[in-house]
Amino acid sequence: MDVPKGVIPAIRSMKNFDRALETKHETIIFLETRLGQLKSMVDYAKRANKKVLIHFDLIQGLKADEYGMEFLIHEIKPDGILSTRANVISLAKKHKLLAIQRMFLLDSLALDHNLKLIERSRPDCIEVLPGLMPSMIEQIYENTKLPLIAGGLITTEEDVRNALDAGAIAISTSKKDLWDLL
Repeated sequence: MDVPKGVIPAIRSMKNFDRALETKHETIIFLETRLGQLKSMVDYAKRANKKVLIHFDLIQGLKADEYGMEFLIHEIKPDGILSTRANVISLAKKHKLLAIQRMFLLDSLALDHNLKLIERSRPDCIEVLPGLMPSMIEQIYENTKLPLIAGGLITTEEDVRNALDAGAIAISTSKKDLWDLL
């Protein structure tokens, strides 16, 4: 799967699931869900011709190890994985899934730590959170040369434009008002 571009609807609850399927975007992200619901949600999304990315760390009932990844791949069949954990990113890449490393920008120490993780795990893409700092988006791209998704705290069309202008190739957002952009 190619790294998605534009706005990517991120689903936090079932009430937003149907709305995300109605958008023109070909990719959606499942953020928080229970393992028992996941297969039917992914199957339903795929019937609606959506590619599905799953935030591995936020699946309740799934362990972040080789067996958890094997279960996810063979039973759930997502198109890609998001995670803050380097071992999960490495497992996703090993199994030929799109691997997106989530990076939380808390301070300069967190930035340095995340850049080292990214150097080791070499994800296909990085999601930068919060996505409201254009200068950090530029800096991270310069350091990694990997495609960037901006996410977290993006609430306006201007936020979307600023992140894209800074070099992000996509925006992930659970804010439904922004799902119809791009």
